[in-house]
Amino acid sequence: MPDLTPPQLAPLPPLQAIRVFEAVARHLSFTKAAQELGMTQAAASYQIKLLEERIGAPLFLRRPKQIELTGPGQRLAPAVSEAFSILGQAYAAARGGADGLLCVTTVLTFASNWLAQHLGSFQIAHPALAVRLDTSSRLTDFAREDVDLAIRSGGGKWPGLEAHKLLDADFTPMLSPKLAASIGGVKEPADLLRLPILDPGDVWWSQWFEAAGVTGHDLAKRPGSSMGAQAYEANAAMAGHGVAILTRALFKNELADGRLIQPFDLVGDDGHAYWLVYPTARRNVPKIRAFRDWILAEIACA
Repeated sequence: MPDLTPPQLAPLPPLQAIRVFEAVARHLSFTKAAQELGMTQAAASYQIKLLEERIGAPLFLRRPKQIELTGPGQRLAPAVSEAFSILGQAYAAARGGADGLLCVTTVLTFASNWLAQHLGSFQIAHPALAVRLDTSSRLTDFAREDVDLAIRSGGGKWPGLEAHKLLDADFTPMLSPKLAASIGGVKEPADLLRLPILDPGDVWWSQWFEAAGVTGHDLAKRPGSSMGAQAYEANAAMAGHGVAILTRALFKNELADGRLIQPFDLVGDDGHAYWLVYPTARRNVPKIRAFRDWILAEIACA
């Protein structure tokens, strides 16, 4: 006869202590964790002491002006963080209607020059899933913000996050045909220095001129105006206000219809790219999986 005795579950630690541990490990600060949880620092320290007594080992090294995780603390922290993430997802689903909203945070230029132009096909494929876009370039704290996925530029190495490469963030100068004609055409890279340079402090400019063999440029002496996003610089370039240094994949339409021209084939590449990122613990959430599969397929066909 088969053994129908239910399996014995491992004993759970005090859940309040675990909640405090997660916050302290994330902030590496008893004070910040206590503020987040609405308790005193003494109460947070007491909960950690209870947990350490239950485990039989210290979880934090207390130093004069900082704390750090011990070996047992380092082993416990990622598992606790993942457990809270899974619990949060289950709670959102049980609350009703949460699965119908997908929150995506992305940098402005990718949102306006790529995502907005392709998102319609995702909505057609997933009509019951509403998409909310947030444009931001700052780092996203998935543990504290109501965000499902992020699209960011960088090297693709972010601890605890799954990262899928979308587009290379290469760069090359672009300008309006009218501005190029104002100096009789742009025939060699040094000709660009005869025109206004948009955001001359952008490191891409010095890298591109160096690759082009142009030395002695005066970029450091030019007015240091900055618009903060390629989309704004491209608009200024199309209006004839200067030369912008832009990522080709994000301005295909403007190049195709002649609003911008790329005077040289030389393209810079500092190893950065646009990436789709989300917490590893959420990789199998249906709405995240749906968006990931769609955007990777859409990029491949573009």
